[in-house]
Amino acid sequence: MGPGLINPNPVVYQKSESRVRSTRSDSAAVDEYAVEPIDQLEIFDHIRDIKDPEHPYSLEELKVITEDAIEVNDSYVRVTFTPTVEHCSMATVIGLCLRVKLMRSLPSRYKVDIRVAPGSHATEAAVNKQLNDKERVAAALENPNLVDMVDECLGPSYT
Repeated sequence: MGPGLINPNPVVYQKSESRVRSTRSDSAAVDEYAVEPIDQLEIFDHIRDIKDPEHPYSLEELKVITEDAIEVNDSYVRVTFTPTVEHCSMATVIGLCLRVKLMRSLPSRYKVDIRVAPGSHATEAAVNKQLNDKERVAAALENPNLVDMVDECLGPSYT
């Protein structure tokens, strides 16, 4: 953390306990080619440890993302995140990190929609438009500096 941070002293919350997923005990009855459903908890587990671009905390610890802010069905995932401050300059980077993580983690049949929580950011409409425009996302992912920042946020967390 250095000078010039948008939110130099964010509120940090305790991470929730990881929950063990139940599995079928009768492995003979499981079709290995069946499409397994993906639920809200699985999506949250994929994104909970993404690091904030400005702070050494996860998005879960900063309550930027919560399990309740995830919607999922057979082909669609929507993640609504809440920046720590209304004028967060890193909102698009956070959204890009969420999108990239889900693109890398989910089967290609899923449409991913990343949104800023209503009323939580000064330029909410612009951020939402940028995060869900395929051409803008593709262009952002051609920028090596931005890709390095995203990879840093998606890297393993040691906090």
